[in-house]
Amino acid sequence: MPKMGKGSSLTPGLLNAMGKKCLPGYLGVVVTLIDGSGLTCRMEVKSELLSPNDYLHAGAVVTLADTACGYGTMTRLPEGARGFTTIELKSNFTGTATTGSLVCHARPLHIGRLTQLWEATVAVENTAKAIAHFRCTQMILFP
Repeated sequence: MPKMGKGSSLTPGLLNAMGKKCLPGYLGVVVTLIDGSGLTCRMEVKSELLSPNDYLHAGAVVTLADTACGYGTMTRLPEGARGFTTIELKSNFTGTATTGSLVCHARPLHIGRLTQLWEATVAVENTAKAIAHFRCTQMILFP
């Protein structure tokens, strides 16, 4: 596994490779940007991500946001940490999509030694209309 945390060498390409055979890769989540403000991911809306009522499944949106926040956490782990786990998450939905792509920008609100607090906005890519607002708390794990 690549080095995480301070002086992190994690890049979008490395995170995408790590997630390829896991849920993010299966759903088509792709990291597009890591910068000082946080991390951005993209996911194409496919028929497999819709609910039986033909609207985007809430779980797919939560997975996109949780992945963006989780990958963001990986880039900001403190020295000596071996990983993290999500201990709380919340989502509010303000819209949906049935075609196109979604973008999610995750940004840290608190980066502590034992916890991190992240928030993310999921939007329809071509209109920038926000469809979900997400917040999670990550517990930092040490050996």
